[in-house]
Amino acid sequence: MAKDFPQSVLFCCDYNATRSPMAEGLMKKFYGQRAYVQSAGVKHDLEIDGFAVAVCAEMGIALDRHRVRSFDEMEEWGDDLSGFDLVVALSPASQRKVLDLTRHYHLDIEYWPIMDPTGLGETREAKLASYRQARDQIVDRMLNRFGPATENGNDH
Repeated sequence: MAKDFPQSVLFCCDYNATRSPMAEGLMKKFYGQRAYVQSAGVKHDLEIDGFAVAVCAEMGIALDRHRVRSFDEMEEWGDDLSGFDLVVALSPASQRKVLDLTRHYHLDIEYWPIMDPTGLGETREAKLASYRQARDQIVDRMLNRFGPATENGNDH
């Protein structure tokens, strides 16, 4: 059964290049404007991952214009961590960072252990299969946590 639906959600992972942008894109596709959704990473050394872009495009989600950002940049761009109702950490490093950054705030933090598909698979097809597996883990967790996707992201 889905818990209360948050007004704002931040997804985070290590680099904001693979798992958290996928989660951000999926959330926006499934639930539209029901929640303000953003993503961030502990670091920002990478660009958006091409395989993440490819497996999300299969579901009609465009990630190719995603701008990778760290927690520090997030604050510079005006998104205060304390302004989110829910922070979902998708990696152990991001969970530690969020717990450290939010120790003085009252907000919900959840940890969804999503596999890191980077570096898995030798061929393009094997790599895509790993990314699809991570994407599908996010989809399963999201539907279990927030309930069925709403048509066009709107409540009826």
